[in-house]
Amino acid sequence: MVNEYERKGTTTIGLVCSEGIVLASESRATMGFFIASKDAKKIYQIDDLVGMTTAGSVGDAQRLVKVMQVESKLYKMRRQENMTIKGIGSMLSNVLGGNRYFPYMVQLIVGGVDKTGPNLYSLDAMGGQLEEATAVSTGSGSPIAYGILEDRFKKDMSLDDGVDLAIRALHNVVKRDAASGNGIKVVKITSDGYFEVDDAVVDEKRKAFNDAL
Repeated sequence: MVNEYERKGTTTIGLVCSEGIVLASESRATMGFFIASKDAKKIYQIDDLVGMTTAGSVGDAQRLVKVMQVESKLYKMRRQENMTIKGIGSMLSNVLGGNRYFPYMVQLIVGGVDKTGPNLYSLDAMGGQLEEATAVSTGSGSPIAYGILEDRFKKDMSLDDGVDLAIRALHNVVKRDAASGNGIKVVKITSDGYFEVDDAVVDEKRKAFNDAL
């Protein structure tokens, strides 16, 4: 039986920028009012230029990450090319939708760069898949995050501006959502590679936001 508290916390963000995709999350994992981890991993690399954020049941999320990593590698071995972001999203949707009696208790964001450019998709526990052209957030802090994203997101914004926006949104989320907190992790994905933003850079930007108040 799934613990009810195991799937209520977290905030993750995905942004479509001119040069690529930004994925971000905070790093707190909760079980009810108990902080189970202050450094929980919520962004995973699925393929060379594809990442996925996870919100919900940790066990379900980790299982899905492993499935998609393996399927991506098998596809590359068979076809001698990477699966498209849409293809990964569709496969993940089929996995989620095919488990209706015992659904995976997750919300997911899949983003990356392929031959068509930057692509971003959000998926719910029942396999619903939506293509996101701008910005998306999942988890308990997402209403707060959307308040920042909808006010400041601009179409074709640069990757660096996207990183700043994601950090700003999560910085405000952790002030109000008890299930979100501690560190902030950010990933940039471009045609040149999958890059994790250094923690020191994130901390410096968070300090700047505090000093501006």
